[in-house]
Amino acid sequence: MVRYAQVIGWGKYLPEKVLTNQELERSVNTSDAWIWSRTGIRERRIAGADETASTLAVGASRKALDVSKILPDSLDLIIAATCTPEHIFPACASLVQDSLGAKKAAAFDVNAACSGFIYALATACQFLAAGTYDNVLVVGSEVYSRILDWQDRNTCVLFGDGAGAVVIQASDSLPGALSFVLGNDGSKAGIIYTPGPCGLNDGRYFLTMKGPETFKFAINIMCQATKEVVAAAHLELSDIDLIIPHQANTRIIKSAARLLGIPLDRFFINVDRYGNTSAASIPIALCEAVEDGRIKDGDNVVLVGFGGGLSWAAMAIQWGAGQEHSK
Repeated sequence: MVRYAQVIGWGKYLPEKVLTNQELERSVNTSDAWIWSRTGIRERRIAGADETASTLAVGASRKALDVSKILPDSLDLIIAATCTPEHIFPACASLVQDSLGAKKAAAFDVNAACSGFIYALATACQFLAAGTYDNVLVVGSEVYSRILDWQDRNTCVLFGDGAGAVVIQASDSLPGALSFVLGNDGSKAGIIYTPGPCGLNDGRYFLTMKGPETFKFAINIMCQATKEVVAAAHLELSDIDLIIPHQANTRIIKSAARLLGIPLDRFFINVDRYGNTSAASIPIALCEAVEDGRIKDGDNVVLVGFGGGLSWAAMAIQWGAGQEHSK
């Protein structure tokens, strides 16, 4: 019997501190006009001194659990997607498990940079499809503000902090996840990377990115992954109601939409308010798309992202979360 992974809960958590382009003008050689024209970003959120990847993840996870109407004790597994954890180990997911009181849940992290959430979600779907687990929490959480050189205008203006989470549950019938595509090209690992652990405040460990190469890669791979995942779901591009891309740069999203021949209004974009939150960007955008009424039961939705690795990932989902859940 086929078992589908159905999204039954979703939640996001953003730090209170807002850092605008105008504020960045006062500390780095840039301007609101320069940032906006090249990225589509107006502002981003910055984690407070007492906030970490795990605390942001807990905030998003609690909201997702509330929507799902299941208790933490019902979770079988927690997967956290992050590349900015506060520890090498224990895993961010372990700290989330403890904070939630999900005593029966296994827990581990996935690091695929900005593609991480879809990598984690695809992994979770396999546990459900195999019949191993019934309820899984998947959360993407990042504090990129701690691996940035705040004097490098080419990187510090791009990123922000935040977390987004979903609860998925096994179902014997649709709606649910239809297909996924994962990929990686390690030969291009040097295009975007961070050489050391998060939070050391040492210039040797700041994020490094070759912008033009990343930009070109992102456009091409988003188009390729979108086409592949739609075909794997036995759908056409015209069947897709909404695409939720990784929120890195508005110009990338617009270029991908043009190459795919899909109207921009079928893409969800919120990068203007949060910047690039890496593994958190797609689940945050998914939450807001649901909250804004952009996704309805029966809609076909594509999640698609790219990131360090160089990695890429996409997932097609038939949306539907209108019933009660009690497993």
